[in-house]
Amino acid sequence: MWNNYDLSDDHPSRAGDSFTSSAVTSTLTTVDSKFRPSPLALAVLSLLVAGPLHPYGIQRLIKQWGKDKVVNVGQRANLYKTINRLHEAGLIAVRQTERDQQYPERTVYELTEDGRQQMLGWLADMLATPRNEFPQFPAALSFAMLLDPAAALAVLERRAAALRENLTRLEHDLTAFSGSLPRVTLLDDEYLRAVTAAELNWISGVLDDLRTGVMTWSEEELTGLAKEELTDLATSFLPE
Repeated sequence: MWNNYDLSDDHPSRAGDSFTSSAVTSTLTTVDSKFRPSPLALAVLSLLVAGPLHPYGIQRLIKQWGKDKVVNVGQRANLYKTINRLHEAGLIAVRQTERDQQYPERTVYELTEDGRQQMLGWLADMLATPRNEFPQFPAALSFAMLLDPAAALAVLERRAAALRENLTRLEHDLTAFSGSLPRVTLLDDEYLRAVTAAELNWISGVLDDLRTGVMTWSEEELTGLAKEELTDLATSFLPE
């Protein structure tokens, strides 16, 4: 993937640098606790491994390689903010400033050695350590009882339909690229396919239980439970 682009100006021309994971273990201790790692910061450093890039080139490659499915680059301002922070931390450096009559002035950045070591540390840590990332869906599920069963059924049917579309698209992408790219470059797509399929399978079971009435609830039932909880809570604060 790295070898088809001159990343400083987005035209095919030269092979990028390569790196190995032999130093990963030794670099885990170099992660700077003052700089909070993020998927976007990791993506910026990882792309700069291949060669110098300007911010537009970084955004373009993230989208071109399909990494925007796992890294949020929808807001260019967030990308520039991340690049500025990486530059201030000494993890990237200005390689040159490009001037062209057709484009605004563009700053080209390159990876520093500290940035390379930091990237390897972040990468190993993110791969090794499961974290609760507080996604929206489980948070919404925890309050799903505020909808009546019919409304919950309707919104989850909509989610299931969207998941089926996503799963079809992921299957198509994997089929299209698996014959020409090494599997390691498609692991994020494999993961998304597995997670999407598992969620769809689970939601399908919930939908079945809602349709058959195996799972149901009422406002009166939940209100009674809430009042009991509040009474117990208030009693626990009374002086002995």
